[in-house]
Amino acid sequence: MKSTIVIGHKNPDTDSICSAICYADLKTKLTGESFRPCRAGEINNETKFVLEKFGVEPPELIESLEPRISDVAYREIGGITTQISLKKAWEHMRDENIQTVPILTQNGKIKGILTLGDQARFYMEDQDASALSKAKTSYKNIAETLRGEVVVGNPEEHFTKGKVVVAAANPDVMEDYISEHDMVLLGNRYESQLCAIEMKAGCIVIGIGAKVSRTIIKIAEEAGCTVIASPLDTYTCAKLINQAVPVGHIMRKDGIIAFNLDDLVTDVKATVAKKRIRYFPVLDNNDRYVGMISQRNLLDIERQKVILVDHNERGQAVDGIRSADVIEIIDHHRIDSVETMNPIYFRNQPLGCTATIISMMYREQNISIEPKIAGLLCSAILSDTLMFRSPTCTPADESAARFLASIANIDIEKHAASMFNAGSRLGRQSADEIFHIDCKQFKAEKHRITVSQVTGVSEPELKKVKEKLLPYMEELLPNSGMDMLFMMLTNIIDESTELLFVGQGARSVAQSAFSAEPDEHSVILKGVVSRKKQVLAPIIKAIEEM
Repeated sequence: MKSTIVIGHKNPDTDSICSAICYADLKTKLTGESFRPCRAGEINNETKFVLEKFGVEPPELIESLEPRISDVAYREIGGITTQISLKKAWEHMRDENIQTVPILTQNGKIKGILTLGDQARFYMEDQDASALSKAKTSYKNIAETLRGEVVVGNPEEHFTKGKVVVAAANPDVMEDYISEHDMVLLGNRYESQLCAIEMKAGCIVIGIGAKVSRTIIKIAEEAGCTVIASPLDTYTCAKLINQAVPVGHIMRKDGIIAFNLDDLVTDVKATVAKKRIRYFPVLDNNDRYVGMISQRNLLDIERQKVILVDHNERGQAVDGIRSADVIEIIDHHRIDSVETMNPIYFRNQPLGCTATIISMMYREQNISIEPKIAGLLCSAILSDTLMFRSPTCTPADESAARFLASIANIDIEKHAASMFNAGSRLGRQSADEIFHIDCKQFKAEKHRITVSQVTGVSEPELKKVKEKLLPYMEELLPNSGMDMLFMMLTNIIDESTELLFVGQGARSVAQSAFSAEPDEHSVILKGVVSRKKQVLAPIIKAIEEM
């Protein structure tokens, strides 16, 4: 059974990452099942500081929840080598109940493909008596196919010259149709066996379980003639012998369609729908064969179970969320557009941080909170509430943070200062990195907007960031798919934000939203530090009233 993924929004902040880790921990303790914390983007400097401080590994990066071939229950069917006989290949396909089998190199890579159709064509087409020699068939294959054994000669050698002859005539006329190097199918008549050897046959097959005399063995050894003894009658030997041909002789080498474990199921389905082939090889990242997949397998995909934390908007969710089965949402934002297949547990509270909700859930379920978990939850609350300065902060947030700090044995003021200093090293980052540190997309009426935010503790540093960001935002807008871009440069110490904006109508929106007279591309907002409560809501209202 696959683990359930617990994941926050794209461009994750400290709350998104820490809440995913801690809620996965809580769910695992409550249920005993597997819950895996993941992230939908790169971790910012503040969050890196927090994870390192409490000795926690970053969650796994998930770029898309679109199902891949690795999520499909493909069949782990073994491959075969080029030297295996058609008979053994057929037995393998029969036992595995498949119609296609891969032929592999020694290092496990695909060399060819064999289907039941390929075998049927080989049998139905008029194969001449030289088919075995043309295919360079080993004596070992011939003996196995005829359920016999190599009495004289080397089983690993190959029949490479001559044709197959059934010695049905008397010895006195055999020399009219036996040529040098031929393979002769015989019964138990000593004279016929001796005649075939004297005619320089390359191999004689003695059927009906006849005992091979010592004289024939000695003469065959001296003449370099291979002798195979079989319990089958001559007719059956003649009927089966072409099944000894190695699969490498008839396998398909060109135009092989194979899929990689990382290939998207939607892309594979599009390819498979155009082909009249039932099974396709699956390869790993080193192009080594791992199994076979059928069209039926592609229909029976187990949807990835997902719990969303710190968001519920499809635009902020990891790519491919529609292909997943969202089973829970834990959030503190407005309710938006994530759709679910069934009724789910949805906990949404008007608090300053998702981590506050999760800390409540630990206590409600009487689950003890480990110091490192307490440190992560406390850090998330301090980050989201800007150490209780944000208007979104509630008494419940502050109470939870102080309780968690006592468990984690941290000084709130010192820890918050260290966090914010780690996260405000903006001078070393590019404009693109800064813009996407905490970037969220929203939809208002027919307009798509992005509202990003960075925090700092140094006014000169934020001014330098502004100089880099405005040209970047103007360059980014045309290809972003957005109508307007907004960027909050929030000074934690001054408790103020300079809001940068680009896009048609963005200045008017800022003017209407904040009842202020903006510059061409920015406006100073005193006492504003919260995107959710103080910036996003007025902007959306202003757009709706345009």
